[in-house]
Amino acid sequence: MTLALDGVAAADLAGRWGVPQCGLFRELGSTFHAIHDLAAQGAPAGTVVIAEAQTAGRGRDGRTWHSPAGGVWLGMLLRPARAELGVMSVRVGLAVADAVDALLGRVVTRLKWPNDVLLEERKLAGILCEGRWHGETLQWLAVGVGVNVRNAIPAPRRPPTRCPGSSRPRARGARVGRAGPQRARVRRVRRA
Repeated sequence: MTLALDGVAAADLAGRWGVPQCGLFRELGSTFHAIHDLAAQGAPAGTVVIAEAQTAGRGRDGRTWHSPAGGVWLGMLLRPARAELGVMSVRVGLAVADAVDALLGRVVTRLKWPNDVLLEERKLAGILCEGRWHGETLQWLAVGVGVNVRNAIPAPRRPPTRCPGSSRPRARGARVGRAGPQRARVRRVRRA
């Protein structure tokens, strides 16, 4: 049985998203680490890895990123001509926020410096960008994006200023797919 994301096989996802290859896994330690491994093996820019669950997802400063089934745990390989690492996580965060806002039909997300996308003051997504260098030359940039889609959005650390509900799609009872919104995110990240 071929693994699929919302019924779409990995090869078809790559074609839909305009990326050279897409790996789809039930479970990985970390899509971020997988991207670094693929980059070291010469994978082309735009390569994407998605896991239904991660056992060793990580966030900024070595923090653990809880990655159960139901979210989208994505890694993407970039090989930018210029090293603009300081702004890349913000660009990726804006791409994720724009895709979510477009999906929901209105602006409901905001960025929290330096790498979080919030929905109703709850962490909807986290972004991690990390480069590998050879001397002064950037060899590649691994981008990790974790998005809570069908799973619970972690509670805020302080009381919410607005509705304390889960994500908007869940609160409205809508069924949100994971493959469709990713197309917009992947394309926006590639342009970032």
